[in-house]
Amino acid sequence: MMSSLQLQLPEWFVAGGPAMWLLAVLSVVALATLITKMLQFARLRPVASKQADALLESLERGNTPVVGDAGRSPVDQVVLSAWHNRAMDADSWEEDSLRRGREALEDMRGGLRTLEVISALSPLIGLLGTVFGMIGAFQALEAAGSQVDPSILSGGIWEALLTTAAGLTVAIPALAAFHWADRTIELCREKLQDRLARLKVQVRRHGAGQPASAEAPARDQAPRRVAVGG
Repeated sequence: MMSSLQLQLPEWFVAGGPAMWLLAVLSVVALATLITKMLQFARLRPVASKQADALLESLERGNTPVVGDAGRSPVDQVVLSAWHNRAMDADSWEEDSLRRGREALEDMRGGLRTLEVISALSPLIGLLGTVFGMIGAFQALEAAGSQVDPSILSGGIWEALLTTAAGLTVAIPALAAFHWADRTIELCREKLQDRLARLKVQVRRHGAGQPASAEAPARDQAPRRVAVGG
């Protein structure tokens, strides 16, 4: 059965040996992880903040905010949840907001380590396959003795280099996917941190009974930025 399976595979794949099979498995895992992240980001829209921006704009104008559904955006969910919990004392409110922000970011990080590991391992596996292939090529050259045929060496070399090419082919898209997902999460973290800092200003003004308008006195200093861990 194995021989019939090999007959159906491309010759270059079979020539690559066991390393090609391992790289094929890693490529499937990387592709599945990328598709999962794309679907997750399409569903969550990590950098969207429509409801949070509407809430902050209303507060900054001194109007009574009409809070709608937070939807699935992590920024909207955390900011609106922080607004609903504004009756808590300052320290507890800030800790609760940070906790919710970290949880939202951590939920989006699933699968990133997989892409990172695959992008690092694939070239090494390809290089290892090449080393084994070169060893086999030189062994065949030695076995030929005085009847040395240059085609024996050249054929072994190109077959050995196939695994290096395959390893890079798997690693480069995996690394690009990792950085794309990581940057998307970083943008979400920065936006979440900014919106929470702005909300903190409005909550303090609201608690002090001051107007939440853009013309508020300059002596009202903005509190320190709420740092959401990434």
